[in-house]
Amino acid sequence: MSTYVSKEIRAELDAARLASLKKASRLRVEFGNNSFKILTLWRDGFTVEAETTPRLRGLVDIYDGANHLYQCLIIADEEAAGEMRYEFKRNTVAADKAPLDFYRAPDAPIALLGKED
Repeated sequence: MSTYVSKEIRAELDAARLASLKKASRLRVEFGNNSFKILTLWRDGFTVEAETTPRLRGLVDIYDGANHLYQCLIIADEEAAGEMRYEFKRNTVAADKAPLDFYRAPDAPIALLGKED
């Protein structure tokens, strides 16, 4: 039995696999004002569709729907099977408030109320 697969069949299988990944993923990467669907995301990077996504480089934001997950500094790694792979140089979890530069006790008051005169 031969394991040879023609180029046409391989291209159709890759297209079907990419369509399935795009349909299942809610993740997206934003670069400037442009947004692109993330096919897979792992600890050290992510992949996007190579054909429809321009080369990305620099600072990008990663979202899950409307939730801002990460702000990342990325570099291009390699292209294979219709996917462009990017690796993180820096990956910072996004927060909705500024970090504190001091320890806040869990039972500390939220605000101080002044006396009424």
